Amino acid sequence: MITHIVLFKLKDRSPESIERTAQVLRNLEGKIDVLRTIEVGIDVLHSERSYDIALTTTFDSLDGLRAYQVHPEHVKVIEHMNVAKESSISVDYES
Repeated sequence: MITHIVLFKLKDRSPESIERTAQVLRNLEGKIDVLRTIEVGIDVLHSERSYDIALTTTFDSLDGLRAYQVHPEHVKVIEHMNVAKESSISVDYES
């Protein structure tokens, strides 16, 4: 099992912008066959060091993660995120 976690800090940190972008991520559910689970969380502390959105996804294998990364539905999300995000960080691990 591969877990892929991405944290996003948005340029526009208004609640409306954060919710709109979180929904873009949530809309991936059920659209990519190799995507086993998806969870989207919105930060509740709003501290200076906080990131606004956490995306946690799981895949059966690294090949599944690689297929997800180039899937047309994910590519659309990347395009949105490249406009909306100020920064992002990620970690991928095997369990």
